[in-house]
Amino acid sequence: METIILLHPFPLDSRFWDRVREPLSTHAELLAPDLPGWGGSPLPTTEPSLDTVAAEVVRLLDDRGLDRVTVVAAALGGYVLMAMLRLAPERVSRAVFTGTQAVADSEQARATRAEVVRRASAEQGLSWLADFMIPNLLTAEDPELRQIIEDQSPETVAWYAKAMAARPDARETLRALDLDALVVHGGQDPIMAAAVAEDIGHLTNAPVHFVDGAAHLPAFERPEAFLDLVVPWLTKH
Repeated sequence: METIILLHPFPLDSRFWDRVREPLSTHAELLAPDLPGWGGSPLPTTEPSLDTVAAEVVRLLDDRGLDRVTVVAAALGGYVLMAMLRLAPERVSRAVFTGTQAVADSEQARATRAEVVRRASAEQGLSWLADFMIPNLLTAEDPELRQIIEDQSPETVAWYAKAMAARPDARETLRALDLDALVVHGGQDPIMAAAVAEDIGHLTNAPVHFVDGAAHLPAFERPEAFLDLVVPWLTKH
């Protein structure tokens, strides 16, 4: 049975995948780590970089004796996947991109991340971050997602905001690879327009699907619809 590694979004931890974990586990061995710093795991002491995070994911594969895996990656997880594809593309057999983009941050996006860094450093807790992000992550408030955000470390939030702002454009990386891929995007995503999903589809020659009734996180908000797209793709290959 193949192994699938699930890479979660910002500012969440591996609980993000709970709504799809059991159905996926009937088709593959699952590995759903908390990325470094999330879910109480240790935060890297190096300068913020998604290359550092990708190297930790590759190290996890080494520790588990896994040569090649299918990667299902959401938002931040997609950025980590793209860093993996720069660092060690031979470790990725197939990939599902959801709620993510290949382009680097715009100046406006970097300014927003800088404000997140400022507030994470200055304010107590992360209720402000949940208030700010949930209307963009989901089409409606969800207490479970809010709790996952509020459980995280402000230091981790700041570190990753800096790392995401510094990430390079990944379009040439994707274009150069012969990657078996699938793109699943929220049909009502207010953060990333449909064009960024179509861009990844074009770069990887992947089918692109939009989940109606989902914002930025279709695997969480519309898990059944997400599975209806992902499971047939996984099993037909």
